[in-house]
Amino acid sequence: MNIGHTETLILNQIKSKGVLCFPLIDSQVQADYHSIASKLEKLGASAILIGGSSVTDQIELSHTISQIKSVISIPIVLFPGNVTGVVPGADAILFNCLLNSENSYYITGAQAQGALIINKFNLEAIPTGYLIIGNGSTASFIGQARSIPYEKAGIAVMYALAAKYMGMRFLYLEAGSGASHHVHPEMIAAVRKHFDGVLIVGGGITDPEVASLIATAGADILVIGTLIERSVNWQDEFNKIIKKIQK
Repeated sequence: MNIGHTETLILNQIKSKGVLCFPLIDSQVQADYHSIASKLEKLGASAILIGGSSVTDQIELSHTISQIKSVISIPIVLFPGNVTGVVPGADAILFNCLLNSENSYYITGAQAQGALIINKFNLEAIPTGYLIIGNGSTASFIGQARSIPYEKAGIAVMYALAAKYMGMRFLYLEAGSGASHHVHPEMIAAVRKHFDGVLIVGGGITDPEVASLIATAGADILVIGTLIERSVNWQDEFNKIIKKIQK
């Protein structure tokens, strides 16, 4: 599958800026999402991820994208937890395969159903391997994942190689929304040695020092969600993260 416009833009941004930051907006959590998105763009976000593990209202999700698109110029990328997260209007979609799920639906079933919708809406699909690290997250529960322990870097490497050999150009290491721990830098570094595509890391990234550790370990993109949802001073913290990780 050819590389599309949004993926090309992301790759060029990585070359010019180094590590990127993609905020994750969940329309079911953040009522003032269009205002938040506008502020995030001004603070240096390279793209906005829309979705989450528990999104079920496609009408609301479509409305969210329309509202956000009217106030920002950076790409909007869908981050679906299921076929209900596939709606028109976005610039691209992370076509996720939850590699360590114990339910084949999240490995190939949802993807087969979603593919028809993606084709219908003419969305740019970015082939992405998705790995759940650690326990206790919504993503782990919904996706019925056999979660990889934080200290078992070798297991993550096996899956990373599998993603590479299956032609997935992006790989997402996910500790999960509201995670008490972020993905360990040692695991990120080990995966980085074996996966030469775009490496995304999310979950538990709530301050500049953690962001710096993850970036230095080899992540190309950091996903920030919980910080924006829960911190009163999220704008200051997000700004510090951007300054810490970029060239």
